[in-house]
Amino acid sequence: MRQLKRWIFLFLGFACYGLAIAMMVRADLGLGPWDAFHQGVAIQTGLKIGTAAMIVGAVVMLFWLPLRQKPGIGTVLNVLCIGPMTNVALDLIPTAHDVVMQWALMLGGVVVISIGSALYLPTKLGAGPRDGLMLGLHQKFGLSIRVARTIVEVCVLGIGWWLGGTVGLGTIAFACLIGPLVHWMLDLEKKLGLVG
Repeated sequence: MRQLKRWIFLFLGFACYGLAIAMMVRADLGLGPWDAFHQGVAIQTGLKIGTAAMIVGAVVMLFWLPLRQKPGIGTVLNVLCIGPMTNVALDLIPTAHDVVMQWALMLGGVVVISIGSALYLPTKLGAGPRDGLMLGLHQKFGLSIRVARTIVEVCVLGIGWWLGGTVGLGTIAFACLIGPLVHWMLDLEKKLGLVG
């Protein structure tokens, strides 16, 4: 039963990620660093953003090899599942045309992605490709997780913006809110007895 719950939480977490990314894309106020990068790649290649995210995730996993990181089944499923779920959600969610709806989608997306993180992280079935990259840089070069994450995310955000990805006030909102919200969601999950 415990193992089944882990798998349910894993896929619910992925579904939340896909839905949240689509919500933030449709808000058109700015994306988180990696999603701005994925969107930029999608614009330049003509791919859907979810498809671009899958390809980027697979490439990022190749960088794990010199960093001596080992993927888990959750890592592989992360690459295979979130992108298609994003594409499906984008087909269902209309683009926001007024500022209230834009911010409702943007902030709702941040909340939904934090719920997804709180569901996915406790399963311990493998770090996501991008998190594993930062962990590998931390271990290989002795960088703090904070510094490794900052370096990587500033780089991908800059490249994503250069490629045409959406960067704006929503990007700042995402950066400010995602950490505290994930922390709060994980605490709530523990209080409700959903993990452990």
